[in-house]
Amino acid sequence: MTPQASALALKGESAPAVAGAAAKVRPLKIILIRHGKPAIPTAPVARHHEFRTYIDAYEEAGLDPADAPPAELRDLVRELDAVFTSGRKRAADSAKALAPNAELIVDPLFAESPLASPRIPLLKMKVTKWAVISRLMWYAGFSPKIEGYRKSKRRAKQAAEILIERAQTTGGAVLVAHGYFNYLIGIELRRHGFAQTGRHKAKYWNDVVYER
Repeated sequence: MTPQASALALKGESAPAVAGAAAKVRPLKIILIRHGKPAIPTAPVARHHEFRTYIDAYEEAGLDPADAPPAELRDLVRELDAVFTSGRKRAADSAKALAPNAELIVDPLFAESPLASPRIPLLKMKVTKWAVISRLMWYAGFSPKIEGYRKSKRRAKQAAEILIERAQTTGGAVLVAHGYFNYLIGIELRRHGFAQTGRHKAKYWNDVVYER
């Protein structure tokens, strides 16, 4: 007899009853997916002021029509009746492409942690490198007129709680959103006892599964 069964037996409940109760406890699964490739050049060369303009254009861009979600990812979410998304066009378009028959649950809470363009004169490089520098500076406190690191972490905690609540109700939850913010949500899910399968990478359609 398990410790749980022994404890309930003292209250007059049998081991079979305990086994039946345990069988009703469903495992929880939360899948975090990064959006597909946006309909915008992803590695142009820019100066700092051009990178600022690029950030705005990236935020407005939808999904590249030529970038279909991988078949294995579509299979993973085939049975879903609802998908969470940030509402950013690239994320919403990706969710629709991935699960066309599912309801989209749009919440700006799931938006990406923002970037600001650091003013570094004369430097010209790919926007991907600007993004790395900007994120490192953001960690260090560079967040002019944008959400800072601590506030973004608090938002990720709220996002994780929403996904956990959904998973507890339906057995699972899927979010199609953004690479870095998905990573922050993942930290919170691990704090809630979820085991992680896969890694958060700067890759379009990247998926990471959390189970408890």
